Amino acid sequence: MRDGTATRQKIERTAMGLFVSQGVSETTIRDIASGAGIAEGALYRHYRGKDELIHALFQRHYAAFAGRLDALQARHSHTRDKLAAMIEECCRVFDEDPVLFRFLLLVQHHSLQRVEGKASPVEVVRSVIVDGMERGEILKGDPELTTALVMGVIIQPATFKTYGRLPGPMRPLAGRLTAACWHVLQA
Repeated sequence: MRDGTATRQKIERTAMGLFVSQGVSETTIRDIASGAGIAEGALYRHYRGKDELIHALFQRHYAAFAGRLDALQARHSHTRDKLAAMIEECCRVFDEDPVLFRFLLLVQHHSLQRVEGKASPVEVVRSVIVDGMERGEILKGDPELTTALVMGVIIQPATFKTYGRLPGPMRPLAGRLTAACWHVLQA
């Protein structure tokens, strides 16, 4: 007996691609089923509807991305090195899996309020900033504002890339983004 894993993966990958290319609102269950090469009923055996699919995809991938960032930052002792490793990973994922990165970027406004637990990339960055402040490696200040400023330096170029306003891959920009974040943390 098959467990449906291959079908579920096909549904999820197709859905993410369509959400990124067409938009969440514009993508229908029929579009997803058709793109995955399955009947609509098969999709409903895995998900009750589009909202459940979006939430499940976002929550799992958002938490997994947070886990990867947390593991990377834990390998370093200095705040700047932690940030550099996390920014390099963001750029790498954007270049190597643009559908996943764009999905997380574009769907966050729809799904963030429903994320359970504290496993989030933003929380990982915030914890690095708080730790850096406590150790005196960066200026003390409001951790929430500082996190927002750092996230803006990272996310805005990715948003520009998503909408075709910034050419080329993200990875070569990692050093410049790290320098800009470090500048924000020293100001």
